[in-house]
Amino acid sequence: MIGRENTTEITHFILLGFSDFPRIIVVLFVVFPVIYILTLTWNLSLLILIRMDSHLHTPMYFFPSNLPFIDICYVTSTAPKMLYDFFQERQTITLVGCAVQYFVFSTMGLSESCLMTAMAYDRYAAICTPLLYSSVMSPALCGRMVLGSYMAGLSATILQLCFMLQLQFCGPNVINHFFCDLPPLLVLSCTDTFFLHLLAVILTMIFGIINVSVIMISYVSIVISIMKITTARGRSKAFNTCASHLTAVSLFYTSGVFVYLSSSSGGSSSFDRFASFFYTVMIPMLNPLIYSLRNKEIKDALRRLQKKRRCC
Repeated sequence: MIGRENTTEITHFILLGFSDFPRIIVVLFVVFPVIYILTLTWNLSLLILIRMDSHLHTPMYFFPSNLPFIDICYVTSTAPKMLYDFFQERQTITLVGCAVQYFVFSTMGLSESCLMTAMAYDRYAAICTPLLYSSVMSPALCGRMVLGSYMAGLSATILQLCFMLQLQFCGPNVINHFFCDLPPLLVLSCTDTFFLHLLAVILTMIFGIINVSVIMISYVSIVISIMKITTARGRSKAFNTCASHLTAVSLFYTSGVFVYLSSSSGGSSSFDRFASFFYTVMIPMLNPLIYSLRNKEIKDALRRLQKKRRCC
């Protein structure tokens, strides 16, 4: 990552963040910490609730119990540094810090993509094969699917880092973003980035196109099965089973595709940064709400927890 001949040694990057919005910097300074605190609180609450209530110890809630952990790590990879930079006159990050930040961010993001796919298959099994659901979605299979999601995200990120660590940065070292993402780093590199670009395309096909295809096939089968249900109550119950996940999937992939298609030039525009903020910070905050507001079992678990607290 350091130039060898006739180049300046780069030991850190300068993150511009949102410094080009001086008129609203006070608003951002107030809003961002509130969003981060709400994200941590809501995700931790959902995680603890599912773990504490024995009625939710089922395959259908096994995957949502892992999603808060991923979202907490995901948002923590960028938000604390972004908030810390509000107090700094010069917002810098070291090469090592940049690599660590991208490692956590990429691993959690790719793992969440795989977990969304596993949850789609879980909904497919619940709606299309209800009588075989308990045997199909066994605890062992659920555990392997979650572990596989983490391992897939970790492996893909390590592979990217192996190529990234071979890059040389000889100046400039200004990243027009609020965290170390891959597109801005590729723009700053003074060495050939062809293989890293190719790897990014391949990983996009694997984690984007394949995962989205599996999710779409699952939901096409789900819709066909729902249409065969004769009672309106049965259709409503089946729809509510997968409505929250479909909403979360739509937000996650729509915003993600938009961000990375618009950031092909290195994420230089101000709009790209606000879009990335929604993708990296807002979605982890919204996920626990999406999975709890329309979920009867989650609401019942909250009532049971409140009754226990009153008794104590």
